[in-house]
Amino acid sequence: QVQLVESGGGLVQAGGSLRLSCVVSGRFFSNYGMGWFRQAPEKEREFVAAINWNGGTRYYADSVKGRFTMSRDNAKNAVYLQMNSLKPEDTAVYYCAAAQNHLATISTTGYDSWGQGTQVTVSS
Repeated sequence: QVQLVESGGGLVQAGGSLRLSCVVSGRFFSNYGMGWFRQAPEKEREFVAAINWNGGTRYYADSVKGRFTMSRDNAKNAVYLQMNSLKPEDTAVYYCAAAQNHLATISTTGYDSWGQGTQVTVSS
């Protein structure tokens, strides 16, 4: 099992940008599919974005398509989520997740390891 540590969250005004990072410890990072999920207060955790092992396949939730971009750097054992044109409804704790099956997966059940989360707050 790998360890995941997210960073880059914070408070931003609507229309602003943030870049989240997730660094993964352990070997064979390039074998993992990776995902970003988020959870707002009193809501279920929801899919945001996913990327397969080599970055060739990416999926996005409809609510973030065109505004968020997920990428990965296998040399640095890291994935990123560039978030632009942020809206108050993007406010949530954002979680990074790793899947041993190297695929881009949109379901929480497809992931084996999770980070502790980073808070993103968008003010109106």
